Amino acid sequence: MQGAQGAARTKSVGLGFAVFSAITFGGSGPFAKALIGAGFSPEQAAWLRIVGAAALLVPLVLIFRGSAGLRAARASWPQLVLYGLTGIAGCQTLFFIAASRLPVGVAILLEFSGPVLVVAWLKFGQKVAVPRSAALGVAIALVGLATVVEIWSGVQLDLIGLLAGLVAAACQATYFLLIDKLTGVADPLVMTAAGSVVGAVVLTAIAVPWGIPWHTLTDTIAIGQRSAPGWFFAAWLIVVSTVVAYLAGAAAVQRLSAAVGGAVAYVEVVAASLFAWILLDETLSTTQIVGGVIVLLGAFVAQSSVGKVVPPELPIPDSATRDLDLDPANL
Repeated sequence: MQGAQGAARTKSVGLGFAVFSAITFGGSGPFAKALIGAGFSPEQAAWLRIVGAAALLVPLVLIFRGSAGLRAARASWPQLVLYGLTGIAGCQTLFFIAASRLPVGVAILLEFSGPVLVVAWLKFGQKVAVPRSAALGVAIALVGLATVVEIWSGVQLDLIGLLAGLVAAACQATYFLLIDKLTGVADPLVMTAAGSVVGAVVLTAIAVPWGIPWHTLTDTIAIGQRSAPGWFFAAWLIVVSTVVAYLAGAAAVQRLSAAVGGAVAYVEVVAASLFAWILLDETLSTTQIVGGVIVLLGAFVAQSSVGKVVPPELPIPDSATRDLDLDPANL
């Protein structure tokens, strides 16, 4: 009985982490869009966000995990590098590009079509048999996406924004799969810190940070009908929408699973749309809202189906699990 109660408590805590992570992630679009409107490029906004997160997280790893955390990071470095490239640098930069060219609600819907790509990767890339319900979910999601972009009108959405949103979906799907595979190997703090360092290094060559208009951080920046100091937007992106959001998301998946964590993460779509409506006065047409509901339904079906499939294992060194105590109580 105690074991069942403990498992139920772990799942409840994981669910709470997942919802909290989704809400904190949801605020990134409008705040990044405000910085971009003030002179930052999408790549520079993503670089600032990720560098700031790395500057906060690396000292925390050294303080709370010490040499064991560093050994665990070295032992699983191939997976952590991929995590930083896709789940952090790729996902956030591409989402910012999409959000700078499209309504935030549309950009986040595109990003959350990731389960469709997971199904395609399992079936065609890994030759894994997937349930028919997964194919059904893909079909539903594709109909929803066609509705969101109003394809019958000749796809009037910005093409670069559309492509960036879809590639962000691929990065997001990789993010959930990697977290699931790294469960029991690297805890959320080590994972997020290592991924942020990788993301920061990669984006430095792309974002050209020496060209950032730093003066905007002390200027007053407009966000919809409101305004605030630029540093406030930067601080929110770094602390709330990155450090807190990623740690909570990783902790959620490690207590649940990639399938369940990914399904609960759809709360982020609602949160992002609400933030965009409140802060930026952005609204979606009735047709796009209906399409968004269809996308989420299809993605949820696909995500749930994928959760029943065991994909090929990522190679993870045995030594990694010996270097770090990953008791959930340590989070």
